[in-house]
Amino acid sequence: MPSWRCFRALGNLYEYFLKRNGRRLTVLGATSGDTGGAAIYGMRGKENVECFILFPEGRVSHIQQQQMTSVMDDNVHCVAIKGTFDDCQDIVKDLFADLDFKKEFGLGAVNSINWARIMFQITYYFYTYYKLFPNCDGEMSFSVPTGNFGDILAGYYARRMGLPVKHLIVATNSNDILHRFFTCGKYDKYPVKQTMSPSMDIGISSNFERYLFDLFGKNAEKLSKAMLDFKSCGKLHVQGEDLQKAQKDFVSACATEQHQTDTIRQYETSFGYTLCPHTACGVSAADQLRQSLNWASVQNHKMVVLATAHPGKFADSVTAATGTPVKLPPALAALQSAPTRFQVLGNSAKAVRTAIETTVNGQVSTGVLASLLHVLRKALPCC
Repeated sequence: MPSWRCFRALGNLYEYFLKRNGRRLTVLGATSGDTGGAAIYGMRGKENVECFILFPEGRVSHIQQQQMTSVMDDNVHCVAIKGTFDDCQDIVKDLFADLDFKKEFGLGAVNSINWARIMFQITYYFYTYYKLFPNCDGEMSFSVPTGNFGDILAGYYARRMGLPVKHLIVATNSNDILHRFFTCGKYDKYPVKQTMSPSMDIGISSNFERYLFDLFGKNAEKLSKAMLDFKSCGKLHVQGEDLQKAQKDFVSACATEQHQTDTIRQYETSFGYTLCPHTACGVSAADQLRQSLNWASVQNHKMVVLATAHPGKFADSVTAATGTPVKLPPALAALQSAPTRFQVLGNSAKAVRTAIETTVNGQVSTGVLASLLHVLRKALPCC
């Protein structure tokens, strides 16, 4: 999915309004891999914007890390956290919850925590429908590789807006908390497993709370209690009418490592199409559910799997599945040896807060000094 388009639009909006209002913004985001690179490319070089992206050390692919850390713009700051993506996300949430810090440094979100990201993603679903059914005479289903529940939530909102969507498939990897919820009603936190589809290695889906708000009839008290209980015990269960409604809104399937490997190999052999492991999760989920959902009997129906990334970003896993080395496009090949800049921090909101304070205050001081020197040059006579 062209996430960078979302972030380019968001970056332009930030820059325009910040300049008009004379303000500065500190963008803070967590990534499990692909979103970070897209966000950085959208925010790089933007005036009055400092961009901090947290990623789990050792849990993104080499190419994903290179995409993020090789951007040398002064306003881009990559931070590897000694932990999982969930740890990175928790740090982001903790810092946003510190209202004094948020106000002082003008914190803004950049990944799907920010509603603007979801808003832009909604357009993908309408665009796809109109491309396949220009006469608006058909129905579609979507299989969405899902970790943080952002992209598929956009599909849910698109359907709520009237788009003819028959099924929304939540496709997970072995970190299957969402699959367990939609099949059994049990949203129980398990340790995060490191898999061949690292961008989906997520134990708690940040956007899921937005869906639960709808599921609970927009009852904020009920949602608040459920989330507080989940935070304390790591369990959130639904049953009865709530579970029935959830299963009407979404279907799901889990693609294990073997599912992903077999799917990559099958589609390479049968169709000459190379899938990345995340996209393979979406394809595998659709294949697993094809018969039970009986799409063949539905008139004017198309199934679309949302592809996520170039297979070259996960060359080792794809090569192991196909037996053929992945040919990198020139842009990705150039990243292999590109110089990088990032810092490694412990799993601590305090450590990240200190890094932000030091960096932003230093940038502001440098900017003030540059402005002062400019004024002095204009005021002083030439020597």
